[in-house]
Amino acid sequence: GQLPTWLQGVLLRNGPGMHTIGDSKYNHWFDGLALLHSFTFKNGEVYYRSKYLRSDTYNCNIEANKIMVSEFGTMAYPDPCKNIFAKAFSYLSHTIPEFTDNCLINIMKAGDDFYATGETNFIRKINPQTLETLEKVDYNKYVAVNLATSHPHYDSAGNVLNMGTSIVDKGKTKYLLFKIPSSVPEHEKKKSCFKHLEVVCSVPSRSLLHPSYYHSFGITENYIIFIEQPFRLDILKMATAYIRGVSWASCLAFNKDDKTWFHFIDRRTKKEVSTKFYTDAMVFFHHINAYEEDGHIIFDIIAYTDNSLYDMFYLKNLTKEFEENAKLTSIPTCRRFVVPLQCDKDAVVDSNLVTLPSTATAVKEKDGSIYCQPEILCEGIELPRINYDYNGKKYKHVFATRVQWSPVPTKIAKFNTQTREMLQWAQDDCWPSEPVFVPSPDAKEEDDGVVLTCVVKTDPKDPPFLLVLDAKTFTELGRAMVNVEMHMDLHGVFIPQQDMKTETE
Repeated sequence: GQLPTWLQGVLLRNGPGMHTIGDSKYNHWFDGLALLHSFTFKNGEVYYRSKYLRSDTYNCNIEANKIMVSEFGTMAYPDPCKNIFAKAFSYLSHTIPEFTDNCLINIMKAGDDFYATGETNFIRKINPQTLETLEKVDYNKYVAVNLATSHPHYDSAGNVLNMGTSIVDKGKTKYLLFKIPSSVPEHEKKKSCFKHLEVVCSVPSRSLLHPSYYHSFGITENYIIFIEQPFRLDILKMATAYIRGVSWASCLAFNKDDKTWFHFIDRRTKKEVSTKFYTDAMVFFHHINAYEEDGHIIFDIIAYTDNSLYDMFYLKNLTKEFEENAKLTSIPTCRRFVVPLQCDKDAVVDSNLVTLPSTATAVKEKDGSIYCQPEILCEGIELPRINYDYNGKKYKHVFATRVQWSPVPTKIAKFNTQTREMLQWAQDDCWPSEPVFVPSPDAKEEDDGVVLTCVVKTDPKDPPFLLVLDAKTFTELGRAMVNVEMHMDLHGVFIPQQDMKTETE
């Protein structure tokens, strides 16, 4: 096919790549050592490269030829201790674990630099052209977080907004929203932007020892949206996991009888909205988008009724029969919540406060809290992406992978949130990855541009390829075959040519 001449830059992707080291194997697909790969678009041609992230975790494991560093689903026991004192000390030192820097989930831009990110307090700077691993950054040096999301947001000035969990710091467990500035003052050119990191606000966890797990958060022009779901980490269990010989993943539990709480933080006052909003128990990983309209916050997420998704990816389940056997007990649904922020204080109990045309409801309860029920927009989509120029604004289009009862995507979809129409691309024996939208330089409409996705074939003898679709019509513009084994990955970014520092810089 033909690629548009304006498509110049690098699609950079991240995901788990190596699951066996020597005789040791990881238990979970999300534990594998991070493998970066990139597609560089230059004058109508595509160049591919891939490289393992040379994290401390990678180096330590490769040198020992076995798993030495614990990951979320795999606890490692590096040295059978000689004596009882050493053993006791080793157990104690694991209570607040030194987390891994195997940053395998996403790519983040901070200032002019790019970082591979996971969900711990470590991120790794990388060179987006050579995929070389550079310095390690520890968020904890700048802000008291033990965990942080891999889905930050960027404001119009290019500052990074992210959230992290601070576990039992000064006797409190809280969720912190922090900002990394896009540039440092002229006279401090040598310093990193992390030195100027600021905490925007904090939200106390509803439970000291059971903070909520979260993978992303939402943002509108004036608000941050944080969802505290009843899918929680048990800190005491985590502190004793090493002694008990279990993984940290076993310390994560979903309580289906609990509520899911919505927190809205005013970006100007840095204070949380005082009204209590909640919905039923759910598990979710990805926010799609959010915006404000007539005193309401509207946000779209992809949610499940249980946590079966995580269990699917234990490697013991990823066998040849995976497609037949791996059935989600809960299908992902795209849910739209409509939350009336400016609601009438004198509204009648049990009345629906949503005044916009929507089947979503927000019902006032006796104690003044508001119970929200979503409108279901569609089912069976995951790994959603949007035209990021519309982030926090009213929008139409979601680009996503299409999953049915198995968590492995078989199609790419474009869903229109207003008309509910869905366009799809599919081909036999193809497993596409998260679709990334790239706007065309002279875009007039939200879907003017292309969609990029890496496609892995079910038969290892068939070469994988990069697929380029016209985002408007969803017709294929071209594909680039890659004659190497390509791994299924998680998330990534497209970096336009002008955002790449040249080698000499």
